[in-house]
Amino acid sequence: MPLSPNELVALLIAVSFAAGLNVYATVATLGLLAHTRWLELPASLHILGDWRIIAAALALFVVEFFADKIPAFDLIWNALHTFIRIPIAALLAYQATASLTPAEQLCATLAGGMIAFIAHGGKTAVRAAVTPSPEPFSNMALSLGEDSLAIFLTWMATWNPYIAAGIVVILILITIVLVRFVWRALVRLFRGAEQEVAR
Repeated sequence: MPLSPNELVALLIAVSFAAGLNVYATVATLGLLAHTRWLELPASLHILGDWRIIAAALALFVVEFFADKIPAFDLIWNALHTFIRIPIAALLAYQATASLTPAEQLCATLAGGMIAFIAHGGKTAVRAAVTPSPEPFSNMALSLGEDSLAIFLTWMATWNPYIAAGIVVILILITIVLVRFVWRALVRLFRGAEQEVAR
């Protein structure tokens, strides 16, 4: 059954956040759900159900699965993906709202990119705080959690987009608080290091 306009907006909120965490898992999950007819995507997104797109997304997900769990390298990987996750989330929002007016489509595109930016920024900030830890397990646990959350949110958005969007709103608020906390902690850390060097 086609999504109503309100359901489409709720789905885009959840999918944009998921893409900010792991865009390959999000695209692969959407593609598989569309291919199996679990989800009827807008006509402009039918390409996601193509096996070539699904296979490419799954292959890239496997690469990210391992790259994202290597301490220190994951920061470089995530920094580079600023130029992948956010634009793809915006593009998904743009394509999904092709039937809306140009102004509404532009708003959806900007909102999709901004939501992905918040998710991606929160992920990167938390990783920056955890990476100095000498043990690799916290990094791996965070990465697994992010992968699982991206897949869960994408699936939940197809089952009940309103619940998925509600979860994302709560996660956005938590992310904003966490980013502020991590930023302050990093500032204190660098100031302490500068004072030590000055001595």
